[in-house]
Amino acid sequence: MQEQGLIPHLFRTEYSKIIAVLCKAFGMEYIALAEDIASDTFLQAAETWGMKGLPANPVAWLYAVAKNKAIDAIKRNALFTKKIAPELIQSTEINCEPEIDLSGQNIIDSQLQMMFAICHPSIPAEAQVGLCLNLLCGFGADEVADAFLTNRETIYKRLARAKEKLKSEHIILCLPAASEINNRLARVLTALYLLFSEGYYSSSQNATVRKELCVEAMRLTHMLVDNEQTSTPQSNALLALMCFHSSRFEARINEEGDQILYHEQDERLWNTELISHGEFYMCQASKGNEVSKFHLEAAIAFWHTQKTDTPEKWDNILQLYNRLLITEYSPAAALNRTYALAKANGIQEAIKEAELLKLDGNHLYHALLGDLYSNIDYAKAITHLTKAAGLAKNAAEKNLILKKAAAINTGNPSKAQEYLIKS
Repeated sequence: MQEQGLIPHLFRTEYSKIIAVLCKAFGMEYIALAEDIASDTFLQAAETWGMKGLPANPVAWLYAVAKNKAIDAIKRNALFTKKIAPELIQSTEINCEPEIDLSGQNIIDSQLQMMFAICHPSIPAEAQVGLCLNLLCGFGADEVADAFLTNRETIYKRLARAKEKLKSEHIILCLPAASEINNRLARVLTALYLLFSEGYYSSSQNATVRKELCVEAMRLTHMLVDNEQTSTPQSNALLALMCFHSSRFEARINEEGDQILYHEQDERLWNTELISHGEFYMCQASKGNEVSKFHLEAAIAFWHTQKTDTPEKWDNILQLYNRLLITEYSPAAALNRTYALAKANGIQEAIKEAELLKLDGNHLYHALLGDLYSNIDYAKAITHLTKAAGLAKNAAEKNLILKKAAAINTGNPSKAQEYLIKS
């Protein structure tokens, strides 16, 4: 890989690792210093490699430069506190000899501990996913804004407030005590679940960012599963869920970034290796006594990797949705359950239950009713699809819904019949 393309790649993979190690060495109150050192390291790489060419081992070069810059920062801070502001020594002096250990295992440990710091109870839930992207995945404010479909200023302020909270609460990088780890782990799993969902279900048309969100969420979840203290049944269930969904990623989006309906997906594009990995982690998840929402969603995702359209498949999915809604209700799950109900018990029963949801402001609700009515009442189908198109979050979703309406309007509803909400 040429220098021009290598630096952005290494920034994505190594920047966050350097941040985590430096925050562990300095303390979270020096998070801004850690970010400055990491940024300066990559700036020096761009300048040096551009003139002298790539070093033999670019990653080792980055780590060596980052370590030297960290040591220089420690010396400057020690000099400042000793000669200029001795009264601050007790409260602000960085440990004069912290270990700047950029070994593979310490990087993993530091990032794992960073996950728990980011998901500390004092950090607002909405900020936790953004911090994961920024501090653990190397996403800049612009990329985080793209992921959340909001503007850069909003994200910048949200991240700044959250980082200030990390400093003011004196949160340290370490795994919680054994008595507390399960409660804290639940927050971490939720943040990673939301991170994955932002990629898999996002309305963003940046397909590259969407896929990267899923990849990063899986990488971080792998770290939990690979650690004895955090490899719980829930962690394994979440990773199984991610594997099953990701196995169909290439088949569910076309080259233009538009969604391909479930029953129109090319099964040959499904990643059988990821499906096998999902089955392995699902087996690991079954070793506990608790059935979490991650277990249920993983089981639903597993059935969606079975292409055959049998009554048994949809009845299993329906029963799993029934349990999921009892465990943790969500409008999205209720909508998806209604589709499964139509496949298992018939359209009339599904329409009756769908209309009880009364999610009039939700475009997926109207898209679902448009599907259900497509072979029963063309006028109602068109009415609901028109509402869905008006409420759609982006042009791609709107175009897909309008194509369905056009197919129905021309007396060819069969092309629209197999539309699966959030396939």
